[in-house]
Amino acid sequence: MESDSEVSHEFRFFRVYKDGRVHLFMPPVEKFPPSDDPTTGVRSKDVHISPDTGVSARIFLPKNPSPTQKLPLLFYIHGGGFSMLSAFARPYIDCLNSIVSEANIIAVSVEYGLFPDRPIPACYEDSWAALQWVASHASGDGPEQWLNDYADFNRVFIAGDSAGGNISHTLAVRVGSIGLTGVRVVGVVLVHPYFGGTDDDKMWLYMCPTNSGLEDPRMKPAAEDLARLGCEKVLVFVAEKDHLREVGWNYYEELKKSGWKGTVEIVENHGEEHCFHLRNPSDEKSVDLIKQVASFINRE
Repeated sequence: MESDSEVSHEFRFFRVYKDGRVHLFMPPVEKFPPSDDPTTGVRSKDVHISPDTGVSARIFLPKNPSPTQKLPLLFYIHGGGFSMLSAFARPYIDCLNSIVSEANIIAVSVEYGLFPDRPIPACYEDSWAALQWVASHASGDGPEQWLNDYADFNRVFIAGDSAGGNISHTLAVRVGSIGLTGVRVVGVVLVHPYFGGTDDDKMWLYMCPTNSGLEDPRMKPAAEDLARLGCEKVLVFVAEKDHLREVGWNYYEELKKSGWKGTVEIVENHGEEHCFHLRNPSDEKSVDLIKQVASFINRE
């Protein structure tokens, strides 16, 4: 075997060769254009947020929105191990269509930079830039008319699954630390989130060359960050057969004892694996998960 083909690192989602090449195990995901969903009546469109970084997003609008009654806004961050998948992949399109229809909300699903083309912290910075772009509509004169016309910026929620759950946490920390002008972030939903405490930690550290080690607060939430989460309530989902189950429970327990003044609840999906709702969206437990997210958003 040629020396430049020798493997220097192998992780859950990719291997790295000694010549620096990275081979992702999952093939590139098919991306679908925005459309009107025939099942739910949800409409969608794409927006470009930053030409410099390529950050974009898909906006979802429910069927027959009222011009006089503003809707809660969900800012969604897809999963994929910081290196795969897309806001424009079919599982996320279907998921967002379902949530938007069930909850009667407007949603913005961010397309952020992925390793290896854009190593961590690009995912965090891109998502924050997209959230700031959303917030630029709070006074009703932003660049995207759907947000100006229909979004209630006093009822904003942040949600994500897996890696997207991790990113959602970091955004809530930023909101609590430096604020988000014109926006009230009511709640955060973490679906089977990734945090430190598994073999995947080595992979995260490799993807983030500027990391500060195993105690990096983006990977292992610091108590002081948990205490200042910039929202009023948090909903955590864990799955019984998920290797991330324990870190999700740990997050819940650490948040409860951090001194944070909000309310946190946790739901365990018994008998289920990581992000089962994306693979089997019509399954009864998947439908229940969507309903629970919608209820969390609409509960006063």
